[in-house]
Amino acid sequence: MNDRLELNYSTLFSSFAKIYWNLVIHHNLNQINMTDKKSEVQRILLDVQTRYQIPNTLVFDKLSSDLQVEIISKVKRKCKLNVMGAIYGDTGYTIYDFDNGKEQLRLNSTFYSFMQRFQRVLNYFTNYHLALFLEKFNEKGDTTNLLLKVENVSKRSSLDQFYQVLSSFYSGKCFYCGKAIKKDNAHVDHFIPWSFVQADQLWNLVIACSGCNLSKSDKLANGIFLDTVIERNEKLLSIQELRKREDMQVYTSNKLKDLYHYSVENGFTDFWVPKKMVL
Repeated sequence: MNDRLELNYSTLFSSFAKIYWNLVIHHNLNQINMTDKKSEVQRILLDVQTRYQIPNTLVFDKLSSDLQVEIISKVKRKCKLNVMGAIYGDTGYTIYDFDNGKEQLRLNSTFYSFMQRFQRVLNYFTNYHLALFLEKFNEKGDTTNLLLKVENVSKRSSLDQFYQVLSSFYSGKCFYCGKAIKKDNAHVDHFIPWSFVQADQLWNLVIACSGCNLSKSDKLANGIFLDTVIERNEKLLSIQELRKREDMQVYTSNKLKDLYHYSVENGFTDFWVPKKMVL
């Protein structure tokens, strides 16, 4: 999302397609409140699965890049016609405006601020009610088990692609403690916890040793590291190839600072520091 709070459809429906694939195909969960009926998106995904003979065991991230693009394109085309206007009307024309020609939506700044401030609560609330819906219209599973599925479907199966980009910026050292690390002991860590941002963005990822990554877990790193991440991101932006990346195009240092601040407001107050730092 850029400074004008605009989000393009490709980004939006990329996440949407991934979540739906993992729920519908991987977990075999019905997504419509009608017996023996399938939603439009369900039919798209099931058709792709049948046509390419894809086993249920494959999560979205394990599909080929070309197949992912095909699925996202088909989902976007259908939702562009049937979803954008429906949600726009259901929410009283207040949360966002949209332009199907430009394929982008623009969030109301007041609602954006509200969603940022209460993001963690809204995520829990949304996931819980989706789990209740799934329990009602699926024969198997209870709310607790379904909630675990819902909360895990958007997680990336591998962050290896980010390691390849980030590794050249650390001279083989852990971002947090400074200890020298080898590739087989290196982890890609979300500086602001994934449970808050729920996205993999290059500007929020760092390379850490296994000790720091496991110790930090779902905690927020102490503010002393915030300026270091911002400085690192300026180096990323100085490289033209990286500056063109979609996740870097929507990055600003103020956005990162705001997310850090909002994560504190959302309860991430167990500030973490490494047990020992190499000076």
